[in-house]
Amino acid sequence: MSSTSKTSSPLTLKAASKVWFSISLRTFGGPAGQIAVMHDELVEKRRWIGEQRFLHALSFCTLLPGPEAQQLAIYLGWLLNGTAGGLIAGILFVIPGYVALMILSAIYAQWGETVGIAAVFAGLGPAVLAIVGQALLRISKRALTNNFLLSISVISFLSLIVLNIPFPIVVAGAAIIGVIANKSRPQWFVKPPVVVSEQEAQPLIADEALHGERPTLTGAIKVLAVGLFLWALPVVIAVVALGRNHVFVQQGLFFSGTAVVTFGGAYAVLSYVAQRAVGVFHWLLPGEMVNGLALAETTPGPLIMVVQFVGFLGAFRNPGDLNPWVAAIIGSTLVVWVTFVPCFLFVFLGAPHIEGLRKNRSVSAGLTAVTAAVVGVIANLSVYFVLHTMFETTHNYSQGIIQTTIPDWETLNIRSGFLTIVAAVLVFKYKRSTVQVMGICAIAGGVLYLMAS
Repeated sequence: MSSTSKTSSPLTLKAASKVWFSISLRTFGGPAGQIAVMHDELVEKRRWIGEQRFLHALSFCTLLPGPEAQQLAIYLGWLLNGTAGGLIAGILFVIPGYVALMILSAIYAQWGETVGIAAVFAGLGPAVLAIVGQALLRISKRALTNNFLLSISVISFLSLIVLNIPFPIVVAGAAIIGVIANKSRPQWFVKPPVVVSEQEAQPLIADEALHGERPTLTGAIKVLAVGLFLWALPVVIAVVALGRNHVFVQQGLFFSGTAVVTFGGAYAVLSYVAQRAVGVFHWLLPGEMVNGLALAETTPGPLIMVVQFVGFLGAFRNPGDLNPWVAAIIGSTLVVWVTFVPCFLFVFLGAPHIEGLRKNRSVSAGLTAVTAAVVGVIANLSVYFVLHTMFETTHNYSQGIIQTTIPDWETLNIRSGFLTIVAAVLVFKYKRSTVQVMGICAIAGGVLYLMAS
């Protein structure tokens, strides 16, 4: 992949890399917090990027499947220092979380069933419920701007929780509905204008200097060929070396698929991942997805890094002829690879076409409908987490087209209910940060768990 810009940047790649590394260590709190860190560092503090240029880049990245904050880092790195800058920014964005979650996954795999670890997770699970609820409320306010979009959200939720329709079908259906509806009711998809402060920071590099060369067919083919090759390479190697049914191949194919349907961020796809990882592949036990998300919430980087936890445990428990620890490291790394390589491909391939894509009303309408559906998906995720955090056991209910999960009410966990209330108060009333909520609930959960043991 060649550099996309002919304009020389006064920023050296070395200087930019130091700043991207500094940013990568502060990417806690989900995409909202991560985007805020980049805005503060690059727009307000260093004035490398203008406010309008930053918003344009963010708008483009929200149209893509995958973690928008990480893709924004790739895009801004590309604007500042070409392809090399995009690669460094995107890789550094992931590395600290990858290392931290690898260590935490290993601790969980070895000691997850011990009293001490179980006591900590007794508080982390309820904290996750409150944090996901906050995300649901925040996204709802932004996405559901009229009754049509609200109806898409409700239909999405019911399709998942009552009819058990697969997540990709729900997302694809919402996109199709949006494109069709836009033809007769385009006003349903008009977004409110973005208000930019009159005191907009003046960038070190003028906005016009950040625009790259015009997109070419040759450049697009090159980016696509290199990106697809790197994306598929580890999965192909696993197929050849270990066979089609090995856990590495299963994980590589499954998470490659989820990488292209992850509209709306990590929360949107986690219920689908959890259902498949538990019910189909048996990589996790019921409720462990909540534990994985709790770990991802406490580490820097995108929340979608929770898939690394899934890959680690799945390979650790199904190592084949390999040592379980070796298999776990390889499996989790493979999952991270197939999840994040597409982010680079999407940005490098699509960035040169950003203006045309943003002005395409059909595409915009389809993705607006997808964003509305994502609210229903996150609501479904919330219910999934509640069932597996608040209740010891659940059972499947099937009647005609209805396929859903129902809790065993006699197994209600009172401690979890109390801690969920505590977490909700911290999040919604006192506006505590994610790290603070997780820390307080971990301590409280540990105390209550050990007192009851």
